[in-house]
Amino acid sequence: MRLVLNMTVLAALPLLFGCSVSDAGANANGALSGAEPEISTIDGSDWELVWADEFDGDALDRTKWLPEESCWGGGNNERQCYTDRPENISVEDGYLVLKAREESFTGPARPPEIADNPNPQITQEYTSGKVRTRGLHSWKYGRIEVRAKVPAGQGTWPAVWMMPADDAYGGWPLSGEIDILEAVNIGAVCDGCAGDVGENRTVSALHFGDLPPENRYVDHKSTLPSGALPSDDYHVYSVEWGEGLIRFLVDDRVHFTVTRDQWDTGSPLAEGNANAPFDQPFYVMANLAVGGRWPERDNEKGLAPSSIPAQFTIDWIRVYQCASDLETGRSCMDRPE
Repeated sequence: MRLVLNMTVLAALPLLFGCSVSDAGANANGALSGAEPEISTIDGSDWELVWADEFDGDALDRTKWLPEESCWGGGNNERQCYTDRPENISVEDGYLVLKAREESFTGPARPPEIADNPNPQITQEYTSGKVRTRGLHSWKYGRIEVRAKVPAGQGTWPAVWMMPADDAYGGWPLSGEIDILEAVNIGAVCDGCAGDVGENRTVSALHFGDLPPENRYVDHKSTLPSGALPSDDYHVYSVEWGEGLIRFLVDDRVHFTVTRDQWDTGSPLAEGNANAPFDQPFYVMANLAVGGRWPERDNEKGLAPSSIPAQFTIDWIRVYQCASDLETGRSCMDRPE
């Protein structure tokens, strides 16, 4: 998830940001809308499943996920408190469901890794859900897939993204951020979108660079080949990540590719390392944000009352690693044309 933060907030919040805003960086190598993308498949490759959650039970598997409890708005002026309650996080009929609700709620200002001591309480007018593998599972290189159905509505902001497990190069964005899926204001009026269905683009992005305001990102917005709203059905959103190469896919079609010459880090700990910061283990998270700088700035502006309640439904999340090349992952990515 991308963000814009002022320096006061940044001084207090050294890590765990994320989310996209279109005035902090520049696009790189995004496929043009309508262009025939590359096809990527699992079948016949050496991608080996190493971790998955199919959400087949009736409760969140706490050996795989921990909910985040915080009301700080992610540094993006989001309007929700994330809670650890079934009203906001549930496993139902084979799906993980993250639910945004309109209700006044008071909770901890920040998640524990960036909390003051004592951690003050904040009251927000919405609640929602966020789950993370932080502290439980992380991976260096691989293919991460999520089959999900995003919500529609002006002001809704679902995301599946990755953050560094150990901040080896320093706080955000020195250690990087990988955004597999973001969907903002789906179905809202969109002057720059093809067709007449409204906002129908999803976003993938990388965040990197030096400490703000010298942080940078590359991203790409993608429409489905049919031009349909992604909120109408389930789709598979993926990242293939290897040494010096990261590519993003929707329904096994590559829509965005980034190479090591397009990223960097301002950390002195990475001097001479062209692969940094994307050469360390990252963990996975999924959340449904309510409002925030990016969604409320774009499309129809603000948060539409009709957008909430909303839910972000995830069928499964799967992690593969390259059995023949665990060191770099590239042998599973360097397919013949």
